[in-house]
Amino acid sequence: MKSVRIGKQTIRFLEKPVILSSAAIVGPKEGRGPLAKGFDRIMENAENGQNSYELAEHKMILEACHKCLEKADVQPETVQAFLGGDLLNQIISTSLSAREMKIPFLGLYGACSTMAESLLIGSILCDGGYAQPVLCTAGSHYCTAERQFRYPLEYGNQRTPAAQWTVTGAGACLLGNKHNGLACITHGTMGRVIDLGITDANNMGAAMAPAAADTLSEFFCDTGKTAQDFDHIFTGDLGMIGSSLLKELMKQKGFDLPDDTYQDCGMLIFDEKDDIHAGASGCGCSASVLSAHILPRLHSGEWKRVLFMATGALMSTTSSQQGESIPGIAHAILLEHIRKEDHA
Repeated sequence: MKSVRIGKQTIRFLEKPVILSSAAIVGPKEGRGPLAKGFDRIMENAENGQNSYELAEHKMILEACHKCLEKADVQPETVQAFLGGDLLNQIISTSLSAREMKIPFLGLYGACSTMAESLLIGSILCDGGYAQPVLCTAGSHYCTAERQFRYPLEYGNQRTPAAQWTVTGAGACLLGNKHNGLACITHGTMGRVIDLGITDANNMGAAMAPAAADTLSEFFCDTGKTAQDFDHIFTGDLGMIGSSLLKELMKQKGFDLPDDTYQDCGMLIFDEKDDIHAGASGCGCSASVLSAHILPRLHSGEWKRVLFMATGALMSTTSSQQGESIPGIAHAILLEHIRKEDHA
């Protein structure tokens, strides 16, 4: 048995699947931010050359996938599985991309946790010998998410202080069992759905923070590790409010998250001058930050060990209209710098 279950929710990957390549395509607002140099392409406008924002999102996700495969010199027909999702109804942007990629497809909906979910499941497939290489992706678009979950852009509603700005961006990673790549995945922790009764759709950070605390504390308990064992711990994307709540909840559980170790993707991608209120959100946020900011530093050896934990608010327009609270979810993967002895 190649994969080993440790503790309650964590898997140790003995084959240590490798992220062979990654790519990120983002919108113009994201392209003005501090991570701009790490993106593969910055769109000129939100329409991305299409007749609707939804088609623009589809094209963005598809381009990220193709760019990722191009960087690994891999043809789509040799990829054995395609995993991913987005925020739109029936994950239509990713499904349309899968239609064109013609790769066996497993569509995922984990809201903003989708990138970590796809990499976790992809690692299970690679480590178990069921499929490789595996293409993992996630994307979101500010304009499509706003009119699906909140208000049409033309309405011009005033945003609340707790609101987060959905990232227009898509990220893709190619997983395989080759010796060389950007980083290897050594562990993965599957999160549980946690719901503490938050009903404000504009305060997703508060809805997701309890799930993040649950997954992170379980990872620490399952592995025996603490924050001091990592160069960085990244969540994506709790924003300002959720990040603060996570640190407080972890303290209550007996774990410290030092400021020099813990960062949130939702606080990294936009320029401070932009009016983003409580930070960034969206499937594309953590996916873009992973490709542009985290993986390059693991590849270079600047960082040796990073815990990447993406969080999601599992809400829908139907559940919100029926008065349901917002369930939260978080999945984590442990990324490590590739040493020669890891794949000798």
